Amino acid sequence: MRRLNPTEPLVMLATIVQWLLLAIVTGALVGVGCSIFLRVLFMSEGRLYAAPYWTLALLLPLGGLLNGLLLHYAYRRDRGGLLDEPIIAVNEQQGRMPFKTLWVKPVAALITLGCGGSAGKEGPCSHIGASVAAGIGQALRLNAELRKRLVACGVSAGFASVFGTPIAGAIYGVEMLAIGRIRHDFLFPGIVAGVTAFEVSKFLGVPYPQYVIPFDPGFTELLFLKTIAIGVFCGIAAAWFVELIRLVHVAFAWLHQQFSIWQPLLPALGGVLLAALLWFVPTDYIGLSLPVMEHALQGDPMPYLGFLWKTLLVAITLGSGYYAGIVTPQFVIGAVAGGALAPLLGMDPAQGAAVGLVAVVASASNTPVAAILMGVELFGAGSTLYVAGACATAYLMIGHRSVYPAQHLAYAKSAWLVAIPDVPVGQEKIQLSYGLLRWWRERLRELQQWRQKHTDKP
Repeated sequence: MRRLNPTEPLVMLATIVQWLLLAIVTGALVGVGCSIFLRVLFMSEGRLYAAPYWTLALLLPLGGLLNGLLLHYAYRRDRGGLLDEPIIAVNEQQGRMPFKTLWVKPVAALITLGCGGSAGKEGPCSHIGASVAAGIGQALRLNAELRKRLVACGVSAGFASVFGTPIAGAIYGVEMLAIGRIRHDFLFPGIVAGVTAFEVSKFLGVPYPQYVIPFDPGFTELLFLKTIAIGVFCGIAAAWFVELIRLVHVAFAWLHQQFSIWQPLLPALGGVLLAALLWFVPTDYIGLSLPVMEHALQGDPMPYLGFLWKTLLVAITLGSGYYAGIVTPQFVIGAVAGGALAPLLGMDPAQGAAVGLVAVVASASNTPVAAILMGVELFGAGSTLYVAGACATAYLMIGHRSVYPAQHLAYAKSAWLVAIPDVPVGQEKIQLSYGLLRWWRERLRELQQWRQKHTDKP
């Protein structure tokens, strides 16, 4: 047994004190920044959604053009060479992000959601959190490892502030970095920053809804199996969501190359396409679509194709070049899909919506632990076992897809598949394992021998 080092407890205590100070300061600043953004968003989002169709048909391309111009020219002025993606900042840029462009994505998101683009509100908040944390790390001249932890806890603070779930938001900011691996050394600063940001935002008046879902406190095996079925369906829905965003992005990139379309015009073209779709799709699915999610969680009947409408609108919005968040749409898609499927399984629609909401987050973002904790924080302890089963199922069902192409793949999700570790999932090539291929060849050989044996008989 290793001899106890008497200095180790002192070092660990100093580490706790260090991260208490850094995470509290970071969480407080991020909470203030996110609260300002959210208050402005709540004043602007949804104000024009009830306007006549032709008003929205003009606003959407205009909002796309403003997005394109803003993102194009603002980033041309930044010559530092750093990308402002939180996952890339932690995994590849040693905790560095450009601070001068902190304002760009929040403003772009306000334009997107204000004009009717279908997207989320958490992306700008995680961006604010990561940028503020990176700025603090550079100002204090912290080393690369400390900067990475600080940026991760800044992301956690941003998610906690916008979700209203401090623990789940904190875990989400850490778990989103890699599929199949959580940096436990990031947890303490992430939780401290997340709780601080949440309390600051709540103090500054950011509203957080509370939901009462009728889960029976006594465990029911049949209900558990039904939530597993919802998890399978939500994993498939999440896979369609991820793939459709990717396909739209590829299609607009092809248009850009094939016809030499000026980059800022691509989101405007996306706006034209969105306006055309609004002839057929209800306007309930533009913007954040939070009223749709709330109706689902209240047990109201949900249309079977509602989740597809939301998926299509979000894919065109984000795939064409608008900027906003990508997690809030997962809430809506999951709640609508779960609420629509639940009656077919003999479940309470509100239960199906609650389980579906977190299941799509678990799968599309590859954050099952954060999604389970989010379900507990949102829907109470009675939902724990059902939420856990659905989230774990959906996480497996989606395979190795992600709404975050920069997310690293630490481990394959199945022993029948192999992958190179620590490669961004957008670049990874998943292959069948040698053992499975060998088993398959043996079965084919046996089948061929059986056929030959029966063919040779007179």
